[in-house]
Amino acid sequence: MIRLLRSKLLQHPNHCKSNTALCIITQRTFLAQRTSHSSPEFSTYIYGSLLQSCIRNGDYATGKYLHCEIIKKGNCLDLFANNILLNFYVKYDSLPDAAKLFDEFPDRNTVSFVTLIQGYSQCLRFSEAIGLFSRLHREGHELNPFVFSTVLKLLVSAEWAKLGFSVHACVYKLGFDSDAFVGTALIDCYSVCGYAECARQVFDAIEYKDMVSWTGMVACYVENEWFEESLKLFSRMRIVGFKPNNFTFASVLKACVGLEVFNVGRAVHGCAFKTSYLEELFVGVELIDLYIKSGDVDDALQVFEEMPKDDVIPWSFMIARYAQSEQSEEAIEMFCRMRRGLVLPNQFTLASLLHACASLVDLQLGNQIHCHIVKVGLDMNVFVSNALMDMYAKCGRMENSLQLFSESPNCTDVSWNTVIVGYVQAGNGEKALSLFKDMLECQVQGTEVTYSSVLRACAGIAALEPGSQIHSLSVKTIYDKNTVVGNALIDMYAKCGNIKDARLVFDTLREHDQVSWNSMISGYSVHGLYGEALKTFELMLETECKPDKVTFVGILSACSNAGLLDRGQAYFKSMVEEYDIEPCAEHYTCMVWLLGRSGHLEKAAKLVHEIPFEPSVMVWRALLSACVIHNDVELGRISAQRVLETEPEDEATHVLLSNIYANARRWGNVASIRTSMKRKGIRKEPGLSWIENQGRVHYFSVGDTSHPDTKLINGMLEWLNMKARNEGYVPDFSSVLLDVEDVDKEQRLWVHSERLALAYGLIRTPSISPLRIIKNLRICADCHAAIKLISKIVQRDIIIRDMNRFHHFHEGICSCGDYW
Repeated sequence: MIRLLRSKLLQHPNHCKSNTALCIITQRTFLAQRTSHSSPEFSTYIYGSLLQSCIRNGDYATGKYLHCEIIKKGNCLDLFANNILLNFYVKYDSLPDAAKLFDEFPDRNTVSFVTLIQGYSQCLRFSEAIGLFSRLHREGHELNPFVFSTVLKLLVSAEWAKLGFSVHACVYKLGFDSDAFVGTALIDCYSVCGYAECARQVFDAIEYKDMVSWTGMVACYVENEWFEESLKLFSRMRIVGFKPNNFTFASVLKACVGLEVFNVGRAVHGCAFKTSYLEELFVGVELIDLYIKSGDVDDALQVFEEMPKDDVIPWSFMIARYAQSEQSEEAIEMFCRMRRGLVLPNQFTLASLLHACASLVDLQLGNQIHCHIVKVGLDMNVFVSNALMDMYAKCGRMENSLQLFSESPNCTDVSWNTVIVGYVQAGNGEKALSLFKDMLECQVQGTEVTYSSVLRACAGIAALEPGSQIHSLSVKTIYDKNTVVGNALIDMYAKCGNIKDARLVFDTLREHDQVSWNSMISGYSVHGLYGEALKTFELMLETECKPDKVTFVGILSACSNAGLLDRGQAYFKSMVEEYDIEPCAEHYTCMVWLLGRSGHLEKAAKLVHEIPFEPSVMVWRALLSACVIHNDVELGRISAQRVLETEPEDEATHVLLSNIYANARRWGNVASIRTSMKRKGIRKEPGLSWIENQGRVHYFSVGDTSHPDTKLINGMLEWLNMKARNEGYVPDFSSVLLDVEDVDKEQRLWVHSERLALAYGLIRTPSISPLRIIKNLRICADCHAAIKLISKIVQRDIIIRDMNRFHHFHEGICSCGDYW
C-alpha cells in the first residue's frame, strides 16, 4: 500500500495539496524507507496517523480503504490505533460499523467505551449509551473526568437529568467533584432539573474554576430565574479577573430583562461593545430583547441593523417582538425587508407573522401567508398550524380554524386551546364546551388556558351546572389554586348568580392580583351587594394591588346600582386626583346613570357636555334610560337623537323612546316610531327568559304556549296569582305600554316570560334548590313586585339576572332594595 501511495506521489507531485497532513506523513514514511533500503513493515503508528488525518480532512473513502488494508495486513493495530479507527466510524455516523468494530476489539479501555457512548448519543440512542456506561463500570475500567462529563452531557440530552444525582455520588466518591470539566457538566445537569442551589454547591467545590465554569453557573441562575444571583456572580467573576464571552453576555442580558434593570443592561452592552462579542448572534438577540422590553424600539432596531443579517434568527426575533408588543405593522414591514434580503423564513418567523395578522384582523394578508406556507411545505408544522388557527379565529373565520384543526395530524393542547378560545371569543359558549368534552375524551390534558376559557364560556351562557363540574375537574389538577383559573371561577360563579361560591373561591386563592379583586368587586356590584363591593375595595387598598380603571368601573357601578350619589361622586373625584386615572367612557356612563337615576337629570346632562371627548353611545343611552324612568320626554328625545345619529338602526333606542312617549300617553308618537322601525326593517328584540334543569335549557317568550308543560305552567300561574292577591298584590299597569283595557293588561302581565320560567321551575325543580332565571331584557316593575311576594309564598330563593344586574328574592325582599 505504501509503495502504491509513493508511486502516486512521485507521479503527481501536486496530488496532496488538499490533503496536506496526509501527504506530509506519507512523504516522511517514504523518505525513511528510502534511506534505510529496507522492506516496508506494518506500522500501527503510521496507520493511526493516517486515520487521524482522514478524520480531520473529512476523507471517508480513504479511511475505509485504510481499514481494508489493515484487515489484509492481519488487523494488528494496537489499542491506541483501534480507538482512532473507532472514532473514525463514530465521526461519520456509521454506528453499525463502529459497534461491530468495538465488539471485535481484543482489548478495550475507557477511551473505547467513551468514544462509542458519544456515537450512540449523537444518534439519539440514549438507552444503549447508558447501557454501555454501566458495562464500562461493571468491567472495572477507569472512571475519569472525561467519562463523567460525557455521561452527564448524555443525561441532559436524553432529558434524564435527574439521574445526575446518582452520577454525582460516584463523582464525589472518586474525588472528581473539584474538577472543572466534571463540575461544569454537573452544573448544567442540575440547571436543567431546576436545582440551582445544588448547582451552586457544585460550583463552590470546583478548585480551579475556568471561564466555562463561571459562565455555566451564571447561565444556570438565569435559566432558573435567579436573576439577581446571576448578576452578583457576574460581578464577582469580573472582580476575579475573568473576561466574559458571548455566552456570558447573553445570559447576563437575559437576567437584566428578567429583573427589568434596563440601565444595568445598557452597562453590559457597553462592556460587550469593548469586546469582539457584540456581533455574536445570541448577544445581539438578547440586546434586541432588552431594548424592546424597555420600550426603546429605536435602540433595538439600531442593534439589529449593526448585526449580520444572513441568519434567520435575528429577523425572526425582531418580527416576533414587534408582533408581541402590538406593533403588527412594523412586524409585517420587517418580514418584507427580510424577503427582499433573500433570507428564507422558518416556522417561527411565519408563526409570528400570523400573530401580527391576527392582531390587525387582516384576513387578506393572512390568506396570502397561508398560501406561502403551503408552497414551502410548513402547513403541517404544529407551530405554524396553531398560528393559522388563531389567525382565522381572530378574523372571525371559525369554520377555517376548525377545518385546520380537524386536518392537523398532531394536535397539541395548544391546538385545542386555540379553537376553544376562538369559539369563546366568538360568543359560542356551547361549541366551546362541546370541544372541551371532545378534548377530554381524546385524553388531552387541559392547561390553565383551557380551564379559564371554558369557565368563561360557562359565564357567558350562565351555565352554572357545567361550570361547577369544570371546577370539580380542576380540583383534580395542578390548576386548582392557579390565579388565572381562580379568577375565571370567580367570574363564572358571579355571572351564574352564585356570589357566595365566588367569594369562597376568592378566599381560597393563594395570591390575589388586580383581576381577582376586580372580579370580586364587579360580582358584588352586579348582584346589588354594594356594601360588600365597597368593603372589598377597602380591603384591596390595604394590599400591594393598586386599583385601575376596571376597579373604578366596578365601584361606580355599585354606587349607581344602589343610588349612592355622594359616595359615587367622591370615588369619581379620588380616581382622578389620588390615583391619576383618566376617566373613560365607562366611568362617565356610570356617573351619568347615577345622577340620572337619582333624579338629577340636569346635572347628568351637564356632565355629558363636560366630557373631554365625544360622548359615546353608552353615555347617551344611560341618560335616555334615566329619562324613561323619570318621564322626561324632551331630554329623552334629545338623547335618543344623539344615539341615532351614530347608530341609526339601534333597536334599543327606538324602544326606549317609544316607552317615554307611551308613559306620557302620546300614542301618536309611539305609532310614528313603530312605523319608522318597520320602514327601516328594525325589529324589537322579543323578551326571552330561560331556566336550566338537569343540563337542559328551557326558553320562554311572552305568552308562550309551545312548551310541553304549558297546562301545568298555566295552572301554577293561576295558583300564584291567587296567593299573591291574598298577600296584597296589586297589578302595576304602567308596565304594559299598550293602549288596551286594564283586564287585557293584567292578563299580559301574568304571561311575561320570567313568570312562565318561574312557574316551570316551581313545577320541575327540587323544592330545596334556588331558582335561577335569566332574562334578556330589563325586568318590569310588576314582575319584580310579584316575584318578591312569590318568594315568600313558596319559601324559595329566586335569582333573576336581567340585562343589567341580578335580583336575589328571599322572603319577600329583593337584594336591589327596589332600586334598579
